[in-house]
Amino acid sequence: MPTPRLAVRAVILRDDRLLVVNAWKGRTHLWCAPGGGVELHQSLTDALAREVREETGLGIEVGEPCLVNEFHDPHGPFHQVDIYFRCRITSGAPDGDWVDPEGVVSHRLWVTRAEMASLRVKPDSLAAVAWDGADAITYDPLEPIVR
Repeated sequence: MPTPRLAVRAVILRDDRLLVVNAWKGRTHLWCAPGGGVELHQSLTDALAREVREETGLGIEVGEPCLVNEFHDPHGPFHQVDIYFRCRITSGAPDGDWVDPEGVVSHRLWVTRAEMASLRVKPDSLAAVAWDGADAITYDPLEPIVR
């Protein structure tokens, strides 16, 4: 029986802009916070630092958790639990070039809340968490995946 996949994601604000990356290899019709899967015997914070470095070229300091989001396919076996953490950039060029060694992320954007409203971004609760929920942890259960 399949079990849920565990992933971690970074909420990074800079000059009131949120960092988002393309969610699928080579495609930019869906955006998300950078991050990815946790490997066996790896802490959540170490996994997040690794994923953000791979996907953006940035070093980060991982702060407090701010969102737990579940994505699932109501008609299939996919179920992923994402834990989002507030993060701060510690190294790297936020606007510079980089290459994701896994080739998944090819685009990154720094978006205002108004700009984000015109993009297709998952999870649906990301904007509210990034800009409104600075002191709270949000739980967003069983959001259907996008096809």
